[in-house]
Amino acid sequence: METGNLVAKVIVDVPAKDTDRTFDYLIPDSMRPWIEPGSRVAVPFGKRTVQAFVISVVPAEEPPKYRMRAIQELLDLVPPLSPDLVELGKWMSERYACNQIMALQVMIPTALKGKAERYISIAEQQESTNPQRSMLSNQGDEIEWALLTDDGMSDPAERQIVSFIQNKEQVPLQQLSRRFPEEAEVIKSLLRRGVLQESQVIKDKLGKKTMKAVDLAISIDEASMALEQFSAKAQRQREVLAFLLERSEFLPLPLKEVMTSLGVSAATVKALEDKGYVLQEDVEVFRDPYRGRNFKPTDPLPLTAEQQSVYERIVRQLDMREQGAYLLHGVTGSGKTEIYLQTIQRCIEQNRQAIVLVPEISLTPQMVERFKGRFGDQVAVMHSRLSGGERYDEWRKIREGRVKVAIGARSAVFAPFRELGLIIMDEEHETSYKQEETPKYHARDVAIRRAHQHGAVVILGSATPSLESYYAARSQSNDEFAPLLLEMPTRALGNTLPEVHIMDMREELRAGNRSMFSRALHKGIAERLERKEQTVLLLNRRGHSTFVMCRSCGYVAGCPDCDISLTYHQRSNNLRCHYCGYSEPVPQTCPECGSEHIRYFGTGTQRVEEELAKLFPGIRVVRMDVDTTTEKKRS
Repeated sequence: METGNLVAKVIVDVPAKDTDRTFDYLIPDSMRPWIEPGSRVAVPFGKRTVQAFVISVVPAEEPPKYRMRAIQELLDLVPPLSPDLVELGKWMSERYACNQIMALQVMIPTALKGKAERYISIAEQQESTNPQRSMLSNQGDEIEWALLTDDGMSDPAERQIVSFIQNKEQVPLQQLSRRFPEEAEVIKSLLRRGVLQESQVIKDKLGKKTMKAVDLAISIDEASMALEQFSAKAQRQREVLAFLLERSEFLPLPLKEVMTSLGVSAATVKALEDKGYVLQEDVEVFRDPYRGRNFKPTDPLPLTAEQQSVYERIVRQLDMREQGAYLLHGVTGSGKTEIYLQTIQRCIEQNRQAIVLVPEISLTPQMVERFKGRFGDQVAVMHSRLSGGERYDEWRKIREGRVKVAIGARSAVFAPFRELGLIIMDEEHETSYKQEETPKYHARDVAIRRAHQHGAVVILGSATPSLESYYAARSQSNDEFAPLLLEMPTRALGNTLPEVHIMDMREELRAGNRSMFSRALHKGIAERLERKEQTVLLLNRRGHSTFVMCRSCGYVAGCPDCDISLTYHQRSNNLRCHYCGYSEPVPQTCPECGSEHIRYFGTGTQRVEEELAKLFPGIRVVRMDVDTTTEKKRS
C-alpha cells in the first residue's frame, strides 16, 4: 500500500485551448481507495468548482515543486469511464483535433454531465473584532444572530435573510434570489462581511429513480410465529404480514403493490413497522423503456452454405480472441441479421459482450424485437427517443454488467463494457455514423480502435458498402482500419432481387405528362390499390416545396446562416432551414423587387402526400418523416 501522497492527473471540464492538458491535484486520504483512472471528481479551479476526469494516478514528488490543491469531492463511487475509454478519449482528441474533455464527455450519458451549483450558508463565525457589528449569542440549542448597524439598530432585511438560511442550513443562490428579489445588495454585503459564505457543489442532471418498498424486519420463522399472535382487532395487519410471507422470495415488495393487492392503507403498514415486524425503505428502480412488453423468444435459424462460410470465418477470429475487422457485403435478404445474432450468441458463450450499431432510423420496434426475442433481458437499448432517465438507466445496466448486448445508434460505440468481444455496425455506409458536432468522430473508426484495445471483432455490414470501406477491403491495404471482405451475393431464401425501372421524367414531360409521377408509377399504384395491397414511396426531401422563387427577378429565399435555400412547409406555412432550424414566414411579395409573383418549386414529402390525395381520392396516406415521427416509441 502507498504510504506517500498520491496525485491525480485530471482533465477539467473547461473546453478551452489553454486547459486542454492535465492538471495535478492531491488525493485526500479518505478518497485514495476510490479514485482511479476514469473517476469523476469535483476540483477547485481558480475561484470556482468544476467537474474533472481522472486520467492517471501517480506518486507525489518529494519535496513538492509547488503548492498543490486537493480534490474537493468524489462524484461517483464507481468510475463512469473505464481505463480503456480514457485511453480512447486521448486517441480521439489527437485523431479528430478536439479537446480531450469533449471526447470524454461524449462517452457518458447526459445525466452525468454535471454543473456547479452555488449555495449560500451561514459562515463559521470567529470572535468578532467589532462586537457592535456582529454578535453571536447562544440560547439553549438555538443560535441567534444579532446583526447590528452602525447606529446599533437591527437591520430587518439582514435578520430575515440570515434566519431563512439558518433554518435550511444551506440554500441554492437562485432560490435565495427568488425569495428576496429586492435584496441583492444586502446579500452581497453579508457575503463581503463574512456573515454568509458561498460554496459550489457539482450536481448531476438526473438521479437514480427510487420507490418505497416493504421488507420483513424479522426472520421468516419469527414472522410465522407472529401471525398466530395477532388479535382480531389487527386483522388487516395480519393480512399484510401473511402477504409478505407468501411472497418472501420476491422481497422487498413495492409498497404500492402491497396496498393495491390487499386494499390496505399506508397506516396499516406503518403500524406493522412500529411493532418491528416490517421495515420500509427506498429501493432503486431501473427505468425500463420496454417494461410490460413481451417479446416472443426465437431460436437460431439454419444457415445456408454461404452464411455458414461467413459465420465460421468470423467465429474463428472470435475464438482466437484476436482483433479483426470484416466488411460483410451481403445483398438485401441474404441473411446478414441472422449472422449477427449467431455471432453474438457465440460471443456471450465466451462470457464476453457485444455492441450492435444501427442507424437511428433503423431502431424500429421490429429491430429491437429481433434482438430482444433472441437474447431477452440481456439486451440494453440506447437511442435518442428514450427519455434522459431511461438512457441513463440503460447505460448503468451496461456498466454494472447486468446485460451482455447493447444496441443503439452512433454513440452506443462507447457502451462501457469491460469484456468487449464483438462490435457489429449494420448499414455501415450510412452517413449518420459520422458526428457533425465536435468531436467530429466516425463510429466506424472508433469501433475498430476499441476492437484493437479489447482484441475484439468488428463486422461492418451493408448491401451497398461505403466507397472507402469497399476500396480498403478490396485492396487489402495495411491500414489498421482496413477490413477483410466477406461477400454474400445471393438471398437466403433463394428469392430473386426485385426488378428496377429508371424513368426519365424529361421524356414524360415531352409525352404530355406534367404530373410528378411517371405513367408507370401511376399505373403501378393504381394496380396495388385494386388488389388492396400497399405501396411505399421513398423521397429524400421533407416539406412541401424545396425552394421558393420570385418569377420576376429570380430571388430565392435562403437561410441567412447556412447559405442554402429554405424549404416551404405547408402545415405551418413557413420557410425552414433543414440544417440549422431557422424559420421565417412565407413572403407575400418579393423582398428584392416587390413582385407578387412568388412561386413554389421542387417536391417534398408534404407535396407528394397532397398529390396522392388528388390523384386517388379516398386513399389513406401516412407520411413518415422527421416532422411526423418525433414522438417517443412511435412505430
